[in-house]
Amino acid sequence: MKSFNYVLKDEEGLHARPARLLVKAAEKLQSVILIHKKDKSGNAKKIFAIMGLEVKHGEEITVTLEGETEELDYVALKGFFENNL
Repeated sequence: MKSFNYVLKDEEGLHARPARLLVKAAEKLQSVILIHKKDKSGNAKKIFAIMGLEVKHGEEITVTLEGETEELDYVALKGFFENNL
């Protein structure tokens, strides 16, 4: 399992548009990807799971990846976060 922490930089938080972009990016990857915020977690491949976390600007989340391709998926997804969120 691989994981990384990320502080959301998008001024409006993880609302519908960036959540949709995240789902599209996550769906291309083979790993099981979960986003954790405090005591909640959601599947990164499900838009309602992501939006249900209600991640606001400046809040820290933890992203975990698990699967055979987790090393490659980690690099791709971390880059997505840094460039888009």
